[in-house]
Amino acid sequence: MAKRHLGSDFDAFLSDEGLLEDAIAIAVKRVIAWQLAEEMKAQHLTKQAMANKMHTSRVALNRLLDETDTSVTLTTLARAASVLGKRISFQLEDAA
Repeated sequence: MAKRHLGSDFDAFLSDEGLLEDAIAIAVKRVIAWQLAEEMKAQHLTKQAMANKMHTSRVALNRLLDETDTSVTLTTLARAASVLGKRISFQLEDAA
């Protein structure tokens, strides 16, 4: 029995299930958290040193670096990027 393609793609499945936006948010947060952690390593910054430079607590920094916590504010992201000598950039794109 030949299998037929039943759906258009995984994004369509997630959309149909009402999960697409959450999946995108988590994917974006994972990338951002990874980039921040990698830059901290490259600059030999500990979490405590990074938190101090950001004028925040280590707990707040841990939330920022938690790849599953999507509730981070743009202000916190911008502050972290600035401390690392970076800037953040976002853009809206047409949905496919």
